[in-house]
Amino acid sequence: MNNTLYPIKFRPILKDKIWGGQKLKTILNKESNLPNIGESWEISDVEGDTSIVSNGTLKGHSLKELLETFKGHLIGDKNYKVFGNKFPLLIKFIDAREDLSIQLHPNDELAAKRHNSFGKTEMWYTLQADEGSNLIVGFNQDMTSEKYLSHLEDKTLTDILNFDEVKVGDTYFIEVGRIHAIGAGVMVAEIQQTSDITYRVYDWDRVDDEGNERELHNDLAIDAFDFNMPDNFRVAYSKTENKSNEMVSCPYFTTSYLKVTEVLKKKNEHDSFLIYMCVEGDAEILVNDISEPIKNGETILLPAAITDYEIASKNATLLEVYV
Repeated sequence: MNNTLYPIKFRPILKDKIWGGQKLKTILNKESNLPNIGESWEISDVEGDTSIVSNGTLKGHSLKELLETFKGHLIGDKNYKVFGNKFPLLIKFIDAREDLSIQLHPNDELAAKRHNSFGKTEMWYTLQADEGSNLIVGFNQDMTSEKYLSHLEDKTLTDILNFDEVKVGDTYFIEVGRIHAIGAGVMVAEIQQTSDITYRVYDWDRVDDEGNERELHNDLAIDAFDFNMPDNFRVAYSKTENKSNEMVSCPYFTTSYLKVTEVLKKKNEHDSFLIYMCVEGDAEILVNDISEPIKNGETILLPAAITDYEIASKNATLLEVYV
């Protein structure tokens, strides 16, 4: 394998979902014949869904192979000590033509014990939202397990959920133990721990083509709830141009908003890889004599070994992520 690292792109892994639509195709230019594209996994090390490089001299190699070969040069020495040959984040675009199931995710301890997995702390950045569409996050009143179970039993769960009407740029931080769902008509960028563990508690009574309801996980979910969480899930952030504006910083990832309208000289000082998700416009990432374009709906991984680089654009909005 070639030892020179550069800005790396991966083939999107597209997921057909009962609630998915066509915006990933029509707005983000993903190529697919799937009828209901719900998710595009941009960078993934989930078992059975490992990303494959799509550009440059490493084209055709998997993220797993890159980790095994480049180790700390790829993800940073501190990250490699913690995660070894396991990439710590799962990066997605999600399009909800219909409401997603009402769900929550377990914490690291519970996920490790039950599923040999990380927990699933995540964040959403709203890319597009139809008029009047919502994200569901948390409850609209103080909650106890008894009150929650009573509403679940009576099929009145939606009466106690918090519905937020959203617009482009609205950002939410979804901690483990918090009930949530992406509503119909919303497309988001999602940054999360590497985990595919979801506890589904309500699925709007919908059935598949054969009349079957999807599995619910209420027995597992009740232990995963944190009913005492404050309503601090809405993320306020500044949008100063040509500067990284921190949005979310948690033990698992830090994400910033970056609007680029000129040539920016950048330095990676985090002992971590950097990920750029382009959510508007297009840009070029320049490393030495290598130039890699990135346009709306694309994602790029900058290995930790690259410390100095430039981003050039007249109109790009990027999400910048590191661990």
